[in-house]
Amino acid sequence: MIRFVLGAFGLMGLFSSSSALAQARPEDTEVWSPKPAAVAPGALAGAAPSDAIVLFDGKSLDQWVSSQDRSPAKWTVGDGVFTVDKSSGNIETRRAFQDYQLHLEWRVPKDIHGSGQGRGNSGVFLASTGSRDEGYEVQILDSFENQTYVNGQAASVYKQHPPLVNASRRPGEWQTYDIVWRAPRFTATGTLAAPATVTVLHNGVLVQDNAVLAGETVYIGKPAYKPHPPAPIKLQAHGDPSKPISFRNIWVRELPPRP
Repeated sequence: MIRFVLGAFGLMGLFSSSSALAQARPEDTEVWSPKPAAVAPGALAGAAPSDAIVLFDGKSLDQWVSSQDRSPAKWTVGDGVFTVDKSSGNIETRRAFQDYQLHLEWRVPKDIHGSGQGRGNSGVFLASTGSRDEGYEVQILDSFENQTYVNGQAASVYKQHPPLVNASRRPGEWQTYDIVWRAPRFTATGTLAAPATVTVLHNGVLVQDNAVLAGETVYIGKPAYKPHPPAPIKLQAHGDPSKPISFRNIWVRELPPRP
């Protein structure tokens, strides 16, 4: 009797499930609107898509200013690239950004000298919160057969997250960063509501996978957050004695907040 009852309930469940499947339609799970906006990708690998803001077009630094006094950026431009001028300090974008996708290309000189952190050192600060090295830094460095602390090598979130792998090219070769940045959110009273996250591809290789930041970059001590509005993107003129690095093909796509 027990077997018969269990068998009956099993058959009832099977018939009920079959009935539900018979009533369901593929159209029930199709979403037709709103339609995603059409964006034309760049014609070549690394080229800016149609909705990007071009931050360097190979000709001028009109989109950049000095981080110190907001005067026009004074780094050297020529042959479609620009090169760090260490004497004039950091530069940053005229515009402030919140969430975005960033593409930039950088090159360490072929005849670079030095070792560790003194070898082609720079950085991209994903939100510049001060004129010096305040903000959230993804490290730029010659990390091809150059030993240093792993949370300070190329593509690290400086002093927080080492890269998942070392995807560095040799000095003299162009390297790419493709970065998705989600800025931290703060409440009206200035407390942290959501931490910043970053995803980084170095030369097409995933090296930071939605990494959660513990706060702003600091050289000594532990990172911490302080409230700030949307902020510029900053490039670092590091004071190491090695030859300065160069940049080209920089563009950004502003992203809507996460749903």
